[in-house]
Amino acid sequence: MNYDSARQGPLAGIRIVDLTRLIDGNVLTQQLGDFGADIVKVEPPEGDPLRAWMVEGISYYWKAYGRNKRSAVLNLRDPVALDALLKILDGADVFIENFRPGVLEKMGLAPELLLKRNPGLVIVRISGFGQTGPYAQLPGFGTLVEALSGLAARTGFPDREPVLPPTALADMVAGIHGAMAVMIALHSRDLGKSRGQVIDLSLLEPLVSILGPEAAIFRATGKVLERVGSGSNTSAPRNVYRCRDGKYIALSGSIQSMAFRIFDMVGRPDMKTDPRFSTNGARIQHRALVDEAVGGWFAARDRDEALAAIHAAEVTAGPVFDSADVNDDPHFRDREVLVEMEDDELGSVPLHAITPRLSETPGVWRRPAPTLGAHTREILAEAGLAPAAIDAIVTRKDLA
Repeated sequence: MNYDSARQGPLAGIRIVDLTRLIDGNVLTQQLGDFGADIVKVEPPEGDPLRAWMVEGISYYWKAYGRNKRSAVLNLRDPVALDALLKILDGADVFIENFRPGVLEKMGLAPELLLKRNPGLVIVRISGFGQTGPYAQLPGFGTLVEALSGLAARTGFPDREPVLPPTALADMVAGIHGAMAVMIALHSRDLGKSRGQVIDLSLLEPLVSILGPEAAIFRATGKVLERVGSGSNTSAPRNVYRCRDGKYIALSGSIQSMAFRIFDMVGRPDMKTDPRFSTNGARIQHRALVDEAVGGWFAARDRDEALAAIHAAEVTAGPVFDSADVNDDPHFRDREVLVEMEDDELGSVPLHAITPRLSETPGVWRRPAPTLGAHTREILAEAGLAPAAIDAIVTRKDLA
């Protein structure tokens, strides 16, 4: 599929200035850029550090999260470039930054100053732990948040160390929450219910929210829920089971009828009347015995044989895919979960589809992730800078 910069998405006309680095802000702006917002990515001369996340010399991360954006290079240590940024912000709807709390103020970009110049501006301040509180000045890396939030303590097996997620989960969850917050703020502003405002978006709080009621459970019981590997504290059977050919299947019996269907499938209908397994609470208490019975059935079969039985029994289970499987799977191809997009370096590259899918106002593939500073001149011109002033900024030795 080819990009088409002339296409207009439902958010066309909204300009967002992105001064963030790495994942959180880039996820936020990629979400909105996918639906037509004009994302002005302001980068330092060395570029967003995300560009340096390379595999065999290719920045796939930048290709995925830099799409549908324009790039302008400004050295904000230069007062002239900083003044140019202020002019860009005068015409913006949204400004997003993820510096450590207080840095924006030291740069002369305090929210009260920006709102005085542009009263309708929505300012998103992303940080690890929020703009206030004892942890506000801690480094805002997702790894720290994933550890402090309680997520890592719940991930992995009880007899081993806690496990951090292999992806930038805290950043991604915050980015998605941030996109929602931006749309709420813009909607309120455009209805006349509010003017511009500041969104204090921490990585911590969205991640805590996905743990649901665990704090309330601790308050009520005095007990911290233990790590259970791929099992569950709330239902059984639920696990990942190894098949005879070494491949894996994930299975969930989270409702009573499904658990009984699983017992029938694995040839253990007796478990439906056994008091150790006849209720969900009992099954959780005897999770090891449930896994022994279900896991033994999978261990005696290759994955394809097990899947055939699963489909016949209408059991909620399926194969554990890796990225090779995802690239090959017919459902992924039919739904275009991955979209093959044109690419200057590679010819084409599979990128995750624009999500979610809207029937009347779908997202648009307008432009690939830009090269560093590709749009500096046009963005500065749109901000009203004269050609000579633009030349003075872009021809500086440290920007060459």
